[in-house]
Amino acid sequence: MAIASPNTTTLDGKVDPPPLVKGSVKRLLGWIIPANISIFIIWGAVPGILLPLQVEGIDPANKVANLGLVSTISAFAAMLAQPIAGLISDRTRSKFGRRAQLMVAGTLVGGLALIGMAMANTLLQIGIAWVMVQIAYNFTQGPLSAILPDRVPRAARGTFSALAGLGAMLGAIGGQIVGSMFATNIPFGYLFFAGLAVVVITLFVVFNPDRSSAAMEREPFSAKVFLKTFWVNPIAHPDFFWAFTGRLLLYTGYFAVTGFQLYILADYIGLGKGAAATIPLFGLASLAGIITATLIAGPLSDRIGRRKIFVFISSMLVGLALIIPMVMPTFTGWLLFTVISGLGFGAFQAVDQALMSEVLPSADSFAKDLGVVNIAATLPQTLAPGVASFVILTFGGYVALFPIGIALSILGAFAVWFIKAVR
Repeated sequence: MAIASPNTTTLDGKVDPPPLVKGSVKRLLGWIIPANISIFIIWGAVPGILLPLQVEGIDPANKVANLGLVSTISAFAAMLAQPIAGLISDRTRSKFGRRAQLMVAGTLVGGLALIGMAMANTLLQIGIAWVMVQIAYNFTQGPLSAILPDRVPRAARGTFSALAGLGAMLGAIGGQIVGSMFATNIPFGYLFFAGLAVVVITLFVVFNPDRSSAAMEREPFSAKVFLKTFWVNPIAHPDFFWAFTGRLLLYTGYFAVTGFQLYILADYIGLGKGAAATIPLFGLASLAGIITATLIAGPLSDRIGRRKIFVFISSMLVGLALIIPMVMPTFTGWLLFTVISGLGFGAFQAVDQALMSEVLPSADSFAKDLGVVNIAATLPQTLAPGVASFVILTFGGYVALFPIGIALSILGAFAVWFIKAVR
């Protein structure tokens, strides 16, 4: 006999997940860091370092336009992939649960696509392989993000969100550092990141088994259901809409600049061919800010029971940090920007996922809804080089990126104040 979702309702009417089938929440808290690192290190290394270098090596004169083209096409693939992955995993019924198979399969297919990028020597081949990478790893990331509402009690979600955010930022920034080390051997870098994701995600699934979903009721599927995968009604769920909007605006403002970091350092800051060698230093500076803010903001948010104020302040801080390189286009200016924006973005990552988990429309469609939410995170990161190339080519220089990033970050900060269900 089919049963409904195993989630339970607490005394205050909020949905809480059932106890873990094996291990403890502490084990899950520990494993989410390497799991997120293994995926986000790809988003830090490939679009930020390896892909721009590979595109530049094919046609240096048209690197900005070519990178924008490849990134724009792949961004739409990423936008579609995660909600579809969520729809599929929400409806998966097996003794291994709803998420595990898709997470492992995504890393296997993504690994093969990275190998394809390692072998590519034309812009078309690179573009096709990068689209496949985007789709595959979003099929892993979508179900992985559903772990929070699936298995973590509400009282621990700020801490879990902080650790998940820490893993994401360690991966994204660490990817820039590690990716720069493969600047002279790009194919080997792709192989390294492919193998890392397969190993870590497989171990995550093995050591953190999910409860069986075989007896859960399977919702009917139709063309209407499929189309609704990409839509959450903002009128029926205004809190979800504002949380999504806040994340989308901040991420777009931040990654429109940092996603184009290699070319900015080379051409705007004036570091030339030595730009790639400086990225580890800037990455470590950013990590210092991120780790400090993450370890403070997440647990503090749980302790005082508030989310919005942390998201607001962190978004504003990122916007203010973007002023620095606009008025100080120097090595020192960029270093200050990376530290201060790291503090802001670390605090945001620490709390925003917890906030999102409390405004999801349905307990039976966590992965699908989080897939929609994660469009706001994934799309700006992958689309950033395309947005940046358009701005640079249209407005005649890199400096035009900064006021746009500032405006979007500040608008994202104010969006969270419209959320009513979360303090």
